[in-house]
Amino acid sequence: MPEGPVVRAPAPPATLLIRGARVLDPRRALDGAHDVLIRDGVIAEIGAAGTVVAPADAEVVPGEGRHLFPAFVDPHVHLRTPGQEHKEDLETGTRAAAAGGFGCVVAMPNTDPVVDSAAVFRSLRDAAARDARIPVGFMAAITRGQAGRELTEMAELRALGALGFTDDGKPVVSAGVLRKALQYQRLAGGVLALHEEDPSLSGRGVMHEGPLSARLGVAGIPSVSESTMVARDAALAGYEGPVARVHMQHLSCRESVEAVAFAKERGWGVTAEVTPHHLTMTDEAVATLDTSRKMNPPLRSEDDRRALVDGLRSGVIDCIATDHAPHARDEKEVPFEQAPMGTTGLETAFAAVYTDLVVPGVLGLALLVDRLTSGGALFGLPVPAIEVGATANVTLVDLEQEWMVGEGGYESRSQNCCFGVRTLRGAVLLTVAAGSPAWRARAFSVVGA
Repeated sequence: MPEGPVVRAPAPPATLLIRGARVLDPRRALDGAHDVLIRDGVIAEIGAAGTVVAPADAEVVPGEGRHLFPAFVDPHVHLRTPGQEHKEDLETGTRAAAAGGFGCVVAMPNTDPVVDSAAVFRSLRDAAARDARIPVGFMAAITRGQAGRELTEMAELRALGALGFTDDGKPVVSAGVLRKALQYQRLAGGVLALHEEDPSLSGRGVMHEGPLSARLGVAGIPSVSESTMVARDAALAGYEGPVARVHMQHLSCRESVEAVAFAKERGWGVTAEVTPHHLTMTDEAVATLDTSRKMNPPLRSEDDRRALVDGLRSGVIDCIATDHAPHARDEKEVPFEQAPMGTTGLETAFAAVYTDLVVPGVLGLALLVDRLTSGGALFGLPVPAIEVGATANVTLVDLEQEWMVGEGGYESRSQNCCFGVRTLRGAVLLTVAAGSPAWRARAFSVVGA
């Protein structure tokens, strides 16, 4: 059985010198041109640009004109293993993650079978130890079969390495069941990550309820379907006391941001995430009924989008998560109402937010890097650091390079990307994860020492 909170396939450690990149690590107030030497997978030296001597066995990576960041961490992905490998698997999903600059991801348990027992959890971790290109942590289900009724053996699953618990894809509709889970959490530890939705309000909705859904004649999902559950579950966490920890997944509306802010002001154990698509797109993007833009929660109004950006900036929203949700082409190539919810996002997360929010000056680059690297810490994982002695978890990005999403295909097995055919700025050239090279752009080469 693999040990530790995250697992990946064996890979040789990197020995390379990244020469002259602008190194930005906002948590360490590091922002300037530096050489960074990685020796046997560990950051061995950081020096002024052009001053570090490359060992004889090191690759030299040209970093001039490029940025070196801590590798990103995604606390919310769907890797579809076990049982849905026609959409994604551990190898393709982690390859897509590395291509997007991610050095670690946390996978959701809504697979087939659901990750709700020790046997399934063990086999999944063992598979990741064979196939994953970057470290992966796993969440287990809150309830058996994600049916919302009977709790899983949370303590046993935590002992096996579960980072937390979630019925993501489905809400825990019963307040009584969620309260029991919060009480069980006192013994088991971990975080409850919550897909917040009231099915009685969502009904058969397939997009945001608003003027556009009315014009299209399409059933809508009102924002209160999410925000009322956020408020309810935050209150339950507050009632159960300081040990209770809940994490609100993929916020989509102003009222949810306000509910999280209310909870944090009172010191309740509440954190939250937001996706790149909810930060940068609105329901107007669904006007053509493009199924790649059908997701749950749906893209909402411009006012909601602005509230999410403000919440991310202020810290009410703690991190960016992709909710990477791959689907096979034939599943999405159906009428809008019939298509499954979800968009891929690992390969486009940085570039989408950088292009739409950092380049126009809405968000700072350092804040974007901070929010893309901090999500794992909410589940007990270390935040990647560019400092001497740290295991190398870094990504090299060309902020000036433009690229069309999907033009050269995807590393993910699926192509249902809501940013498809858009031209974005900011290309990931190299990712080193847990000390080993995990991704190198095809056109990007290194030179000898």
